Amino acid sequence: MTEVDSLRPLFVVLVSFVASGAIVASHRRPNLREGWTLLAAVAKFAAVVSLLPGVLAGTVYVTEVVTFLPYVEFTLRADPLGMLFAVLASGLWIITSLYSIGYMRGLDEPNQTRYFAAFAVSLSTTMGIAFAGNLITIFIFYELLSIATYPLVAHDETPEARSAGRKYLAYTMFGGGVFVLAGTVLVYWLTGLVGEPTVAFSAGGIDALATAASSDPLMAKIAFVLLGVGFAVKAGLMPLHQWLPEAMVAPTPVSGLLHAVAVVKSGAFGVSRIVLDVFGPEVVFDLGVGVWLSVMAAVTLTAASIIALRKDHLKQRLAYSTVSQLSYILLGLGLFGWHGLVGALLHIPAHAFMKLTLFFCAGCIHVETHTDYISEMAGIGKRMPVTMAAFTVAAAGMAGIPLVAGFVSKFYMLVGGIAMGAATPIGYYLAGALLLSGVLNIAYFWPVVYTAFFEAEDAHDAKPLVEFPLGGRTTATIDAVRTDGGDRKESDDDGTEREDGTATGADAETPIPDAEDEAGSEEDDPTESGDDGTEANVDDGVVRPDFAPGDRDFSEPAERVDTGNYAVDTNPSDTDVPFSPEGGSDDRDAGRLDERDQRDHADQTDHADHDHHGGPPPSGWRSIRGLTALLGRETTWFMLAPILTAMTLAVLLGVIPSEMAFLDLIELIVETRLEGAGVGL
Repeated sequence: MTEVDSLRPLFVVLVSFVASGAIVASHRRPNLREGWTLLAAVAKFAAVVSLLPGVLAGTVYVTEVVTFLPYVEFTLRADPLGMLFAVLASGLWIITSLYSIGYMRGLDEPNQTRYFAAFAVSLSTTMGIAFAGNLITIFIFYELLSIATYPLVAHDETPEARSAGRKYLAYTMFGGGVFVLAGTVLVYWLTGLVGEPTVAFSAGGIDALATAASSDPLMAKIAFVLLGVGFAVKAGLMPLHQWLPEAMVAPTPVSGLLHAVAVVKSGAFGVSRIVLDVFGPEVVFDLGVGVWLSVMAAVTLTAASIIALRKDHLKQRLAYSTVSQLSYILLGLGLFGWHGLVGALLHIPAHAFMKLTLFFCAGCIHVETHTDYISEMAGIGKRMPVTMAAFTVAAAGMAGIPLVAGFVSKFYMLVGGIAMGAATPIGYYLAGALLLSGVLNIAYFWPVVYTAFFEAEDAHDAKPLVEFPLGGRTTATIDAVRTDGGDRKESDDDGTEREDGTATGADAETPIPDAEDEAGSEEDDPTESGDDGTEANVDDGVVRPDFAPGDRDFSEPAERVDTGNYAVDTNPSDTDVPFSPEGGSDDRDAGRLDERDQRDHADQTDHADHDHHGGPPPSGWRSIRGLTALLGRETTWFMLAPILTAMTLAVLLGVIPSEMAFLDLIELIVETRLEGAGVGL
């Protein structure tokens, strides 16, 4: 690699920062304000692409600004690993800016000038992270990114948004940043023990740190853990992920920025720098810390996928999907070998294209139909066919289906896991975790696709995907059938069960009729006497009070009729279903809907298409077919074009990965980092 002094890395960082001032100055002229946004996005991407041919040829562009400490400078370096992140973030900023215009105008959001200005500053700090030449520089931009994105997370200025913003700062700035700074200080000290202290990135690792690690492996492990934890906070590694789902209160373009373009990718990129350019793959392998990184990532990707199964809110499900998918990158970095590292780095752009498509689709659904819950999306595919088709393609890629980007990156990691298994059995377990996560991806994305395309508004089964005694609602029209956990047997007071499946003791007052009882029910008396001598109606095994006047004193409360210990009563679900089994709303459902309306649908009252609060209107979804969907009838092209662009990029990376510049960059990165290393996997 040949280093060349150049101001172009500094220009890439500053262009959108300068544009943020022009955006603020144009606050009274929205068209000009958004014109500055698009101009800065295109200029930044053009400047980054201009560096690409030289970097692929082995040139590293360096800008040295100022010296902080002895042997530590504020340095920007456009090397292959930094270019991977810079090309991705700057390119996606263009389509995210277009989408933001359609989204913010479609919902008539307040504080749009602040939004676009903060967005521009966020991309400047992201470029600083990509081109940082040492740990001090990346730490500075890492903290600035947290500050710049706080106004975006708290954009709505609701109590929930402010709380999410505070938690975001607490985790990423005061938590992760402190760990990164502590690890940086320790690396500076360790390298100073064997020569000149340094924290500068070096392809394959810092030589002085490798020497220090051989003589004091314990301190080297502590330094790796501090740096790894600090960057893993932004990457959403469990149990440091709590800020990520709560940040979903932000506008959907911000969610795309957080999950696909900048924030979580900066965390994964930081871990990549630590493994490849601070310690180096060989030192990480010798210290044994890479295996633990992969194990933590495997646990995270499995647990987050299971949690996603239970989320009915679409953005919440996508948030936990992000927690899971980012762990693929960390897992691949711990596989060490050529295939594992290529797969890990390739998953950075692959996940970005797919996840941005998914969030854009979720935001488009919200703008056009004010629908956020999967249980309310029955038949929405005929109202938004192009959007849901793009969602389906991206979801398939997330699950690792061939011909989409996710398949290629996960295939490389599977090969790397099997190759690692030849040296240590844990490699096979990691490969198994990858396969299991793929199955779980299908499990939590398929219900969205099925609900949208294969269910009708008037014949919709809104029960949660996973039904077992820990939660769930009954959706059957026969009250005696418990969909949550099945038709569970009742037990005696002493814990025993009767052979015929009926209960004894206190629960025997409300028997559930078997088939023979139901066959003869037409001849039986439809009334039954209660304990107090009053009669109660029995309908399909459910005891209801008799409301005949009789001799009861109506000045006293009526006796409560025990209808049995149903699973739906004892184990309520986190899935809110806006209708009871009979089709009407009971008081409990109404209360939940009122609370949810206040929390998530406050802005839905005056929508141009329909005035209901999420879900299909009373007349059902309006069907849009064929080319009509592409002529602005489904949604504005400011939103539809970015969706189709991100989806197309995901498909191209899956079909012709060798023709994409990303794969060339990644192969160059891995070859230079493994050159001379003794990992050999």
